[in-house]
Parts: sequence; C-alpha cells; structure tokens
Amino acid sequence: MENNISKNFIEQEIEKDLQEKKYDEIVTRFPPEPNGYLHIGHAKSIIYNYSIAKKYGGHFNLRLDDTNPLKEKNEYVNSIIEDVNWLGVDYGKKVLYASNYFDKMFDYAILLINKGLAYVCDLSIDEVKKYRGDYNNVGTDSPYRNRTIEENLKLFYEMKDGKYKDGEKTLRAKIDMKSPNLNMRDPVIYRIAHLKHHNTGDKWCIYPMYDFAHPLEDAIEGISHSLCTLEFEDHRPFYEWVVNNCEFKKPPRQIEFAKLYLTNVITGKRYIKQLVDKGIVDGWDDPRLVTIAALRRRGYTKEAIKNFIELSGISKANSSSDYELLEYCIREDLKLKTKRMMAILDPIKLVIENYPKDKTEVLELPYNVENLELGTHKFTFSNELYIERDDFSIDPPNKYYRLFIGNEVRLMGAYYVKATRYETDNNGNVTTVYATYDENTKQDGRQVDRKVKGTIHFVDAKTAHQAKFKIFNNLVDEEKGKLNEDGTVNYNKNSLVIKNGFIEKELSLSKANDKFQFMRNGYFNVDYKESTNDLLVFNRIVDLKSSFKL
Repeated sequence: MENNISKNFIEQEIEKDLQEKKYDEIVTRFPPEPNGYLHIGHAKSIIYNYSIAKKYGGHFNLRLDDTNPLKEKNEYVNSIIEDVNWLGVDYGKKVLYASNYFDKMFDYAILLINKGLAYVCDLSIDEVKKYRGDYNNVGTDSPYRNRTIEENLKLFYEMKDGKYKDGEKTLRAKIDMKSPNLNMRDPVIYRIAHLKHHNTGDKWCIYPMYDFAHPLEDAIEGISHSLCTLEFEDHRPFYEWVVNNCEFKKPPRQIEFAKLYLTNVITGKRYIKQLVDKGIVDGWDDPRLVTIAALRRRGYTKEAIKNFIELSGISKANSSSDYELLEYCIREDLKLKTKRMMAILDPIKLVIENYPKDKTEVLELPYNVENLELGTHKFTFSNELYIERDDFSIDPPNKYYRLFIGNEVRLMGAYYVKATRYETDNNGNVTTVYATYDENTKQDGRQVDRKVKGTIHFVDAKTAHQAKFKIFNNLVDEEKGKLNEDGTVNYNKNSLVIKNGFIEKELSLSKANDKFQFMRNGYFNVDYKESTNDLLVFNRIVDLKSSFKL
C-alpha cells in the first residue's frame, strides 16, 4: 500500500503497462533540438526520464532531434552532450541523431502516400494556415487534397530530387480538416528547405516536420514511454496517428507531465539568444542565466540540481518553483563539502601599530567547523591586513559590533584589536584604519579575561593575492516583469556587480571550478572562462543567508 502511495501518475501507468505485457522493457529518451543550450527545465526531463529507465531496469537514449537545419549548430550539439555527461546520465555513451533516420522517415512518408493518408499540397504556408481555420471555425480542404496516389508519389520524389523551390510544395497528412484538434487538420509532415545539414550535409533538400519525425524516432528506437511536457498533450493524437498508421507493432506511448517553471528567470531559448546576440550576457553560459552550462559555470553542482528536481516533484498541473528552493539545495550540498577561507571583496587596510613590523605569524584554523575531516589550513598574520569596508564604521549604527573607534573585535583565528584612528581619501572614503592588538588574546585555546561581541575576517596584506569577484543579482527586473511590450527582455542593469579584492595565499593555487565558502560573503566558484594564472575570478554561487525553509 505504501509503495502505491509513493508512485506518481507516470509510474502507475508504466507499471500497468508492464503488468499487461505491452512492452518487453522500459526505454525512455531525452530528445532535445540542437537549437540552443539546455536549461534547468531540460535537466528535469533528462533526470526524470533517466531515473524511470533505471528504476525499471531498462535503458535511456540521448537523441539529438536535428530535423531543422535552419536553427541548428554544432555548438549546440556539443553543449547538449557536455551537459548530459556532466549530469552523470548513462545513455550508453552513444549519441543518437534523428537525422540518421531520414531515409527511414522518407520510406514511412511513402507508405502513408500509398495508403492514401498523405498528399502533396501546393498551398503556401500562409494559405495552409488560412485553410486550417481556428478554434471557432472548421478548416477547409486543400484543393490538392484529392490528388491520386500516383501523382503524389511522383511529386514527392520530385520534391526530394530538388525540382521545386523552398515553400513551393509540402507533404501533408490526410486526416480531418474538421477536427476540433487543430493539430489533426492535415498537418504538414515534410517541407522543402535547400539547406546544408550539420550531419547529412547536402544529401536532403526536404526535411520532416518535428511532429512527424518525433514519433517515428521514438518508434524506430523502440522507446516504450515518451515522457514529455504538457505543451505536447494536444499533439498526442497526431503522435498516435503516425505510429499506428506506420504500422509499428509496439508503438511508444506518450505521457505528459508539467514543465519546471522557475520564478523570475529567463528560460526561453529565443529570449536567451536575444540577450546573447545583444551582448547583454557574455554567452549561453553566463552565470546569471539558468542554462545548465551557466549553472555549472556559476558553481552549481549536479547533486544540488538533482535534489532540486526531486523536491520540485512530478505533476500533471503547471506550477512554479521558487528560485530560493534551488539556492537552498546548493547551500545544503556545499555546506559540508567546501573549505571555509578568507577573502576580502571590498578592501580597506588595517594597520596594527603595536605589532612588530618585521614579524609574520602562521596561524591555523579548521577548513570547516561542521566537517573537521576536511582538516585545517594555515594562513599568515602581520601588522598590515585587509578587512572588508563594511567592517569599519565612522558613525556606527545601533547594535553595530564590528570595528569603530574605541571598539574591540576579534580578528578571526588571531587576536583582539581595537580601532584608534582612520584615514580617508579626498572623497571621504575610508582607506586605512589604525588599531592596536592585545598579544594575550591569541585564539589558540588560552583564556581571555574579557569578551568581544564581534569577529571579523581578514587577509594578510603582505602575502595576499589580488582577485576579481563577480556578484550576481536577478537578471530580470522584478518590478517591471520579464518582458517589455515589444517582446524584448526587461533585464536588470545591476544584475552583475564586479569587485576587486584580495584572497589569502593558499587560494591563489585554486583551479577552475574549485568551490569555497568565503567567510560571511557566500559560496564562490573559480570561473573557468575568465580566470588566468595572474588573476583568479570568483563567481558567487549563492550568499549564506536565506529565509527559505522546506
């Protein structure tokens, strides 16, 4: 009984199909079109389809649905493969391509023509739309609908041989122009496109339409369950029409589930492409986006993404997940994995006037107080340090426990210091704070005769390395909504803040995609794209504080 309760509606249907012996094994697939980079919503489809195949002892296919050479690029093909590999999904390490089935698809089109279920139409695309009607008006038969089988075969072969121009003719399924489902009103299944294909080159000048190709791809591969998102629900009758009329003995079954929507983010490929083309973001992997490549570059882990998808659940009704849930998942994943280090993002100098100028101490702290198995790290301390600008205040507000004149704080892992004076530049900005330290307050287990309320972190100025820090805010202007009236993205012009600061010496040896928790500043990832041997760039993955609760 408990097992039945835990199964979602898709699993219940699959188990019913298995009991009725409709399929020999469960085979699922992820069939992206290579016309852009994958995003977090695609990750849900990838992981769920894979998990279903794995749960029922079947297998999972990765297939590139490359039937539209107008929008496809090798760049997108490569990025899709990289993303799926990174997510740790096993597809047998053989990537499948819809274009490899073009010969078979052509043969199935010939089969439909011979069965009197497809015809060559001379209407233009605009005329096809006009004849189709709408939800309030039934469609009108094409004047070419009743061509003979022989004439349709002749014309279709001539289309294949390049006799006609783009848009001059199409091949359409012959179904029902009065159907209440617009997708069944003689949909176009082949169009002419004299374009070079990334995989088949110049072999073809006719290409199958997605709604015709997709069910054939599934059936050819022996897919048992085509698990897809809700926008394909109205397309399911045509999916079934294709596989049944093409006479597959065990046709795949399409089941739809709700898409993964995230609040206040941009996921649509055309909108992301708009941002990329205008240079608003620095590519499809810009960390402000939620493409899988962008999340990876920002520092998200596959474990966090999988946990997010699991917590979001599978349902039949569209809903939105809060972006804070995704942030919660990455914090939970990183909190025990990462080393906690010191970095100063907005530095001012702290000079300890009574500490010997020629002295440098080596101090030690645990990498992670919640996971002592990570060990300890050593860092230096001298009379000149960098601290965060907001850790000193000329006119401190109430309950401000950090540095101000006459106040004493703990320097993390080191000594108590008391601010005595400060210097500013011509604009009144603090540049240097002067302080004294108490050598009897070293944080090494000894008892101190007094307590302080504040502890601040620092980086030794004498051994520090410069670094750049990228702080990301929401890419969407939340007050005005995602889109402007003209359809352009209403982006937040303050979505990226760059800070130039310092890191402790050990961090200078970091490599691309190394992740750390920087004291009080959040979790950060070394940017693989911008970091150099001379200057590391750290992307903030997420800050430390959250009001989100499961």
